[in-house]
Amino acid sequence: MTRSMRIVSPNSVRAHRHGFQGLFLLSALCCLILIPLAGGQTAAPASAHPQLKYEKFRLKNGLEVILSEDHRVPLVAVNLWYHVGPANERAGRTGFAHLFEHMMFEGSEHVGSKAHFRYLEAAGASEINGTTDFDRTNYFETLPANQLELALWLESDRMGFLLGKLDREKLANQRDVVRNERRQSTEGQPYGLVEEGLYHELFPKDHPYYPEVIGSHRDVEAARINDVREFFRQYYTPNNASLAIVGDIDPARVKALVEKYFGTLPQGPAVPKITATVPTIAAERRATVTDQVELPRIFMGWIMPPIFSKDDAESVLLAQILGGGKSSRLYKELVYKKQIAQDVDVTEQSLLLGSVFELQATAKPGVKLEDVEHAIDDELNRLRNEGPTQAELERARNLTEARIIERLEHLGGFGGKADRMNMYNHYLGDPGYLPKDLERYDKVMTGSIQRVAQERLKTSARAVVYGIPGQKVVDDPPRTKEEEENAGDEKSTVAAKGNDEPWRANPPPAGTPSRLQLPVPNSFKMENGLTVLLLEQHELPVVAADLVVLSGSDANPLDKPGLASFAAAMLQEGTTSRSALQIADDAAQLGASVDTSSNSDYSAVTLHALKNNLAPSVDLLSDLALRPRFEEKEVERIRKQRLTEILQRHDNPFETGLTVFTRVVYGTGHPYGYNEIGTTASNKAITHEDLESFWKAGYGPANSALIFAGDVTESEARALAHKYFGGWTSAAKRKPAPKVETTATRAIYLVDKPGSPQSSLLVGGVGVARSTPDYAAVEVMNAGFGGNFSGRLNMNLREQHGYTYGAFSFFSYRRGAGPFIAGGAIRTDSTAPALAETLKEFDRIRSTPFSAEELRLAKGSVAQSLAGLFETSRDAARTATSLYVYDLPLDYYRHEPSQIEQVDAAQVTAAATKYVKADAATIVIVGDRAKVEPEIQKLNLGAIELCDEEGDPVKVESAK
Repeated sequence: MTRSMRIVSPNSVRAHRHGFQGLFLLSALCCLILIPLAGGQTAAPASAHPQLKYEKFRLKNGLEVILSEDHRVPLVAVNLWYHVGPANERAGRTGFAHLFEHMMFEGSEHVGSKAHFRYLEAAGASEINGTTDFDRTNYFETLPANQLELALWLESDRMGFLLGKLDREKLANQRDVVRNERRQSTEGQPYGLVEEGLYHELFPKDHPYYPEVIGSHRDVEAARINDVREFFRQYYTPNNASLAIVGDIDPARVKALVEKYFGTLPQGPAVPKITATVPTIAAERRATVTDQVELPRIFMGWIMPPIFSKDDAESVLLAQILGGGKSSRLYKELVYKKQIAQDVDVTEQSLLLGSVFELQATAKPGVKLEDVEHAIDDELNRLRNEGPTQAELERARNLTEARIIERLEHLGGFGGKADRMNMYNHYLGDPGYLPKDLERYDKVMTGSIQRVAQERLKTSARAVVYGIPGQKVVDDPPRTKEEEENAGDEKSTVAAKGNDEPWRANPPPAGTPSRLQLPVPNSFKMENGLTVLLLEQHELPVVAADLVVLSGSDANPLDKPGLASFAAAMLQEGTTSRSALQIADDAAQLGASVDTSSNSDYSAVTLHALKNNLAPSVDLLSDLALRPRFEEKEVERIRKQRLTEILQRHDNPFETGLTVFTRVVYGTGHPYGYNEIGTTASNKAITHEDLESFWKAGYGPANSALIFAGDVTESEARALAHKYFGGWTSAAKRKPAPKVETTATRAIYLVDKPGSPQSSLLVGGVGVARSTPDYAAVEVMNAGFGGNFSGRLNMNLREQHGYTYGAFSFFSYRRGAGPFIAGGAIRTDSTAPALAETLKEFDRIRSTPFSAEELRLAKGSVAQSLAGLFETSRDAARTATSLYVYDLPLDYYRHEPSQIEQVDAAQVTAAATKYVKADAATIVIVGDRAKVEPEIQKLNLGAIELCDEEGDPVKVESAK
C-alpha cells in the first residue's frame, strides 16, 4: 500500500447511495459536558447517556461553528458542510450540486488556480476531498494541527472569493472531469446502471432523488457559467454552512482564527425551502436493465420514513437483521444454506425526502433470478409473520455500536467525528444529538421491527429491478464545442462576494509543531517465539488485535496460486468448536468485526472490538487462527464461491487490468504473477489436504506477530497473549523473500471489452522491494509524479486534457520487488492520446528534475502526513504490521521524516531513471478494441498482443 493511497485525491467517489444512516451509538466514551450555545445559553444533557464534547457558536453572518478537542494525535480535521445537494436542484440541472463541488477546487481569488490540493499536500494533509450526497455537500481536510490556519485560509477564500475566478474554461474542464467520473463510477462499474434504474423506479422523474447524484451527461453538459455563478451566490454562503473543527486544538485560539477568516464574509440571501415530498408507491414497479456483467443481480427497494423520524431507527436495524453480514437472515438462507446467491446485502439510506431501503442479491451461475426473488420473499414473509428474535435484535445493536465507535476514531473525512457532528447539526441543529440517538435505538423492540416490516416492506410498495447480462446502454452525447456567445456579461457577474482584505493574499505560516512524537510500539516475545507488539491509545474504548503470519501468497506452489488466500478464507468457516454460522453469530453478539486475508507477504486474522468485550473477542481470534477445521463440505462451498468470484472479476476493467498486468510482468513462473485469489484451474485443483498442509507449515508462533492497538495496557496484552496463544506450537519458520527478474523491453497487451465507456490503462513494470535503500527517494519521486492529486500525471491527464476522472501511480512495496503502475480509467476516445501523454510523463520525470516547489510539495506530502498512520486503532495496527513484516526498527517512523527531508532533486531524478522507463514499460489496456486499437497502432509503440481476462493469448482477426 503506497502512501498516496492515504490521500483521497481526485474529488472522491461520491457519497451517493451510501449516505448516513443515523446510527451513532457510543459506549461510555466521554463524560457529561455542558455545551455553551450562541447567546450565552447553556443546554443541560437530555439524559444520562454519554455525550460528545463540543462547543457551538454562530458568527454574525450566520456561519455555524462546531469545535471539539481531541488530543489523540497531533492532527486537526476541518469539515465544512454546505446545506445544498440534489434535493435543492431544479429540473434540467441534475448533478449540478456535484458539478459545483468540483468547481470549488478550481482556485479562488487569493489561492490561485488549482492550488488547493498543492497547499494541503505540501502541508502533509492525510485527507483532502469533497463529497456530494442527496441532501448536502461537504468539504474536508485532515492535516497536522500546526497547519490549521492554512485550512481556514483555503476554505474561507473559496467561500468568499471564488466568484471572480469562475470562468468558462474551468467549467468546460470540470464538465469533462465529472462526465469521466460518471463513466467510471456509474457506467463503468458492474451493476451501476442497474442500481440507477432502481432509483428511477422508486421516485418520479420530477423528484430530486430520481437522478443519480452525479446527474446525467446531458444535464452536466448543459451547465453554463451564469448558472454556476448563480448557484454559488445562492447556496455557498456563510448562513447556509456549518464548520466543524475537531482535533488537537485550543478552542480559544481557534475561535479567534475562525472570526478572522470567516467573520468578514457577507451573509447571503435566504435559502429557498425544499418543496418536494416523500412519494408513495401504490403498486409494485418492475424493470429490467442490461449490463456487461457475468451474473444476474436483483435489486429491491422501498421508500421509508425520512431520517430521524418515526420508524427510521427500526428501519436501520431491520436492514442489519435482514442482510447486514454473515449473521443476517438472507446470508444464512440464500448464500450459506441454499447456495443460490453469491452475495446479498441490505442497507438503509436515511434521507430528508424519503429514505431508501435497498436489497440486492447476485445469483449463482445457473440460478434464475426468479428463484432468488422467491427465496427473498419467503424470508420477508417469515420476518413479517414471526418478527426477529431478541438475539437478532441484540446482534444488530452490538454491530451498530461497534461500527460507530470505530468511525469516531477518525477525526474527519467522510463519516469521521467532525463529519458526524456536522450531520447531526445539518438535520437537527444539534451537533450533540448522540444521547438522543442512543435513546432511539434503545427503545426499538422486536415487535416494532416486525410492525415496520409489515407496514413498510409490502410487496405492493416496492420496486424490483433485474440486472441481467447484455448490452450496456449509455446516453453519452458529445461534449459542447462552444458555449453560446450570449452567456452574459462577465464583467457584471464576477464580482467577489467577500470584502477584499490585503492580508489574505499570502498563505499563513505554519504554527509550532506539536511536541508529540510519532508512537513507538512496545514489543516482547513469548516463550514459544510469538512476537507481540503494542501501541496504546486510551481515548476510545476500542481495540484492534491482529495476528500476522509471514506465510502469504509468496509461499504458494507455482501450480496452485491462490492457496494462501483459500486457506485464510477457510479460517472463518469453522473451527473444532464453532461452525461457520456460530463464528458469525458470536462475532456479531460481541459487536466485533473479524476478518481473514492474505497478500503477497503475509496472511492475517484481524479483529476490531470494544474494550469491554476484548477477552472473548481475542478468544474468537485465536480459535480461528489456531484451530481451523477445514471441513470438506465447507471447503467445497467456499471453492464454489471463489470460482464465482473469479468470474465476477471479469466485470471490473481495473481488476482485469491488474490480473493481466501482474501475469505478463512476472510470468507464470513466479508467485507475484497471480492475483491473490488465483486462477479457475488452481482453485479447482486445491484439495482439503493442500489447505491443511499450508496452514500447518505456514502458521506458527515463530513467524507470527500478535499486534494490539488501542485501549489496552501492556499487562493486559501480556495476559491475553499468554492465555490465548501461549500454548501455540508449530515448526513454521520465516522464509526469505522471493527473487524477481526484470525485463527491459516494451510490450502492449489489449483485452477487448466491446461497448465499454472507458479504457482501463495500466503502464509500468517491476518496481522495488520495501527494503530498497532508495525507499525515501522513490516515495518523494512518486508523490510528485502520480501519487498526489497535484502530481504531474494527474495534472496532465485530468486537469489539462480532461481524459480521465483521475490519473495515479504507485509502487506496491513487498518483501520482494513489487510492481510499479501508473494509469487511470480513460475516456474511450482518448485512450491513445492518454497513453502517449503517460509515456511522455515517464520520459519527463527522468529528464526534467523537480523544481524547488515540486520537491517541497512532494517531501511535505510524505513526511508531514505520517501522523495519519496512527490516527485510529486500525491504522496503528497496520503500521505496526509493516514494522514486523519488513523487519523495520520499532522507532522507524520517528526517523522517517528526517530521511524524507534529506532527499534532493538529484536523488529523485536518479530514482526515476532507475525505475520509471517508458521504453521498457508494460502497457495493459482493457477497453473497446474496435475503437482503441487503430488509434494505438498510430503511436507506433510496437506490436499489440490480444489476451483474455486472465492474460492468456487470444487469436482473432484484426480490428476494422
